[in-house]
Amino acid sequence: MELIEISRYMCLILRHKPGVIGITLDSHGWADTQQLIEGIAEKHKDFNMEMLEEIVRTDNKQRYSFNEDKTKIRANQGHSVPVDVELKKAVPPEILFHGTAEKYAASIRREGINSRQRLYVHLSKDRATAVTVGKRHGKPVVFEVRSGQMQRDGFEFFLSENGVWLTKHVPAAYLNE
Repeated sequence: MELIEISRYMCLILRHKPGVIGITLDSHGWADTQQLIEGIAEKHKDFNMEMLEEIVRTDNKQRYSFNEDKTKIRANQGHSVPVDVELKKAVPPEILFHGTAEKYAASIRREGINSRQRLYVHLSKDRATAVTVGKRHGKPVVFEVRSGQMQRDGFEFFLSENGVWLTKHVPAAYLNE
């Protein structure tokens, strides 16, 4: 349970609030690994490199990446702070999925899917993943995104290191429920 709690804390730090432990992210979202360990150890006393490697290796959503020599670490996507995680443009499949809670569905039907506090809208390659995402905040609703048509119409898509599809906005005209 402690590693799950620490992983959530790392999400906060590496995606949204690095200053909470007094570190900074570079322009590509990288943080100094040793500074991250020391900052987390102030709250979780026994935290060390082995625990960090375990979190990165076993995270079911593959949220984090190390650089080659493990001196730097970053979140793969999901940032609310302005960073360029060096996403590669990609041609999406014809259909992607977006899972949300029922309480947000009416707004999405009207306005489309907005990134809100994040830099990108997150889309899933399969319905099952979208259902899981939607369940986090209540009864799930899944929207089909006509991503192939969006891309042909000039919208850019990116594929993150952990297989999440990203785009800036999904207009309502490209959605089916």
